[in-house]
Amino acid sequence: MTPTATTIRRDTLTLPAAAPGPYNPLPPLRPRDELHELDERSREGLPRDMARQLGYGRLRGILPARVRDDYGRDRTDTTVDTLVIENASLRVTVLPGLGGRVHSLQHKPTGRELLYTNPVLQPADFALNGAWFSGGIEWNTGATGHGVLSCAPVHAAVVPAPDGGSMLRLWEWEPLRDIPFQVDLWLPADSEFLYVGVRVRNPHETAVPVYWWSNIAVPEERRVLAPADEAWHFGYTSALRRVSVPGADGTDRTYPLRGEYPADYFYEVPDGQRRWIAALDEQGHGLVQTSTDTLRGRKLFRWGSGTGGRRWQEWLTEPGTGGYAEIQAGLARTQLEHVRLDAESEFSWLEAYGPLHADPAAVHGGDWAAARAATEERLAAALPRADVDAAYDAWLPYADAEPGTVLATGSGWGALEVLRARYKLPGTPFDESLIGPEQRPWAELLHTGVFPETGGPGAPGPTLVARHWRDMLETAPAEPLTEYHLGIAQWHADDRAQAVRSWERALPHAPSRWALLRALAVADQVDGFRERAADGYAKAFDELCAEPWDDGPDRTAAIAALGREAIAALLAVDRTAPARAVWDRLDPGTRARGRFRLVEAGLLLAEGDRDAVRALFADGFEVADLREGAETIGELWAEVSDEPLPAAYDFRMRPPTP
Repeated sequence: MTPTATTIRRDTLTLPAAAPGPYNPLPPLRPRDELHELDERSREGLPRDMARQLGYGRLRGILPARVRDDYGRDRTDTTVDTLVIENASLRVTVLPGLGGRVHSLQHKPTGRELLYTNPVLQPADFALNGAWFSGGIEWNTGATGHGVLSCAPVHAAVVPAPDGGSMLRLWEWEPLRDIPFQVDLWLPADSEFLYVGVRVRNPHETAVPVYWWSNIAVPEERRVLAPADEAWHFGYTSALRRVSVPGADGTDRTYPLRGEYPADYFYEVPDGQRRWIAALDEQGHGLVQTSTDTLRGRKLFRWGSGTGGRRWQEWLTEPGTGGYAEIQAGLARTQLEHVRLDAESEFSWLEAYGPLHADPAAVHGGDWAAARAATEERLAAALPRADVDAAYDAWLPYADAEPGTVLATGSGWGALEVLRARYKLPGTPFDESLIGPEQRPWAELLHTGVFPETGGPGAPGPTLVARHWRDMLETAPAEPLTEYHLGIAQWHADDRAQAVRSWERALPHAPSRWALLRALAVADQVDGFRERAADGYAKAFDELCAEPWDDGPDRTAAIAALGREAIAALLAVDRTAPARAVWDRLDPGTRARGRFRLVEAGLLLAEGDRDAVRALFADGFEVADLREGAETIGELWAEVSDEPLPAAYDFRMRPPTP
């Protein structure tokens, strides 16, 4: 029989979606809340390599990335561009405009969907920089957490595949570590497995911390199996502890619904053991993921059966459509670690995703060793370990193949870096033609040594903070916008005193001062000068509102973002009347949004009007950008009521603190 040719084509997908929205115009000068933090006691007794990597490469903030938080929860039917890879056995649907996520992996002979495919696109505040959505397979790189490219476009093109056919290449420049990565997806003719070749490169002359986890959403009514008898449990209480698998307390934690609270289980896969993880239903059908040994870690994340976990499931998808769990594969044992990538070197590996069927009596029996063995035997028959290693060896020479037909375009930041350093990155071109409006001022700084001054009102635009750009800003003429960006870069480098001096130098000569005043107010907050910070925020807000800036969505977004911060700063020092004045100057449409109803509740509480706060809760509101793990709503409720927190507002991911 003649093998069926693999095809790659453009297509579209229409589904209810809330747009991720524009980037917040205020640079994130403070670290965002991060759940994956350990207390010092939890570090004691850990394996030496894990302990070392837990302390390596921790972020001080997410600059130069920007926060994306201006989205809502009103969904409309939206047509999204897709790329489809297909052979006789599998149909793979990729979203190039949303991080290159694999939205669907369908087994054609049976019609089974192997992934959890979210029926909606609903942003939520789970990524390092905000907007993220659940479902499919996402490629997480950069630092602990969902990556900053979760809702951003990536480059995509057709390249030659090792078997003589074609494969889809995705690539982009990761801003937190300033390095490129690529993901090559291909289906050998008539194969029942999707092959994914991944390469992360460090073109710099110094080592960089690297993070990678391939995150796979699967229906939660599954048993998750991996080749391990122990796991590292993280329950969002800042503690990491070793536990037995499937569980020593009478509860089998390999079933995602058999636990009340959300939890991570990082499996301790023994050295030399084949790397794999599977999620199989009651009939023994499901998905298996395996890889070459470089991708050593395996993980189960479950939302659990408790009120908070179920509420998050409803929040991230469509109520009544079923929940999901995540099975994941990463470079380290846990997601709390970063791995060192030496100068001018790379990490590369191969992953495979496909259908698996194992004896359901063994898979769901009480003998964990037998369940594992039955699953691994079926994997060995479907895709031998040697075949995965051979596929990696066959793919590696094609990792440098130059892309052919371009199918999608990402950002221009990689092009700017290649222009600056003349990096040679075969296989992942970042052509100078990709440089757009946000990169052009930095290209001018590179070519002329002068950062262009806009000379008018508006947001200053994104700031690059890497050492080489900071050095260029330091030697450029000390104009106000240059000093503003220099201060941001110095702040990121933890040179706070010099950052403040740069912003103060710019202030007397700046035609637009509100962004400088806000930066100085943040500095005062960090240094504990809360009264002065409140003054600075109030002045920044006044000047922004008075600025002769075109009255459009960009100005409204800036006023909303700054107003939200200003109200918080004023309430922190019990200045309720000025906070109320800021609130009254916000656009009515802004005040009506759920996130600002929460701001209003805090303001009403500060004014002593508990009845009005309870009325807000009774009316109902939804905080679209509620941060993963945030307990703000529950804390506010406890201030105004002795009754249990209503289920609609219960997003708690951990047991109550005694």
